[in-house]
Amino acid sequence: MKNNVVSCLETIYPLTVTLSIQQAFPANEVQTMKSICKKILLLLTLCALPTLAFATENAAGEKSTTPPSQPAQQTATETAPKTPEAPKQQPAIMIGYVDLVRVSTESEPGKSGQIKLIGKKQKLQTQIEAKRKQLDKQKAAIEAKLPTLTPGQRESKAKEFQKKVAEYQNFVEKSEKELQDLQQELSRALFEMIEKAASEYGKSKDLALVTVKRDLVYLAGNVTPQDVTEGVVKLINETMPKK
Repeated sequence: MKNNVVSCLETIYPLTVTLSIQQAFPANEVQTMKSICKKILLLLTLCALPTLAFATENAAGEKSTTPPSQPAQQTATETAPKTPEAPKQQPAIMIGYVDLVRVSTESEPGKSGQIKLIGKKQKLQTQIEAKRKQLDKQKAAIEAKLPTLTPGQRESKAKEFQKKVAEYQNFVEKSEKELQDLQQELSRALFEMIEKAASEYGKSKDLALVTVKRDLVYLAGNVTPQDVTEGVVKLINETMPKK
């Protein structure tokens, strides 16, 4: 450090300046000036010590803040993806379904209900057809007499015929409603039997559900459906009184 300071002084104050000082001043004054220069060198050295100490501390701090390198094995362990667990297999769910059309055509109550419904329909159709033919005859008779009737008589015959037509239309509407009511009554009675038989059959076969076939729109993979129509029909027939 001392040599660096001396070099700096020599650069600022060249040797030629020193020689000129010796020529211009006596020996004792020159000696005094040398003593002053030594004191200046000492003072500069003391001033430079704190700066050097601060630079050393900074270098040590930078070394200590550098994070230690982690082992490659630990990094590989942390970055390795976890293997997903295999999905658990869900237990199978057993359900049953009933074909209502088959029940209505194969069960005894269904067959009996269809016979009643068809008989009622034929009876009403016969009555409607008879009334319609009667109207056709009245219409033909009125049309045949029109040339001989006065305007007043024509108006009277027209009103009378319109009344007959209205009565015929009312009878047709009443017959349709009567047939629909009978159909609903028979269907409701049969469906109640189906519900009771399906409940009994489902419990005996340990089924989770018994539904109507037309309601099977979507089934999950763990759901197993089975047709229970035959078993339900058998239970319904067993409940019917023997003839």
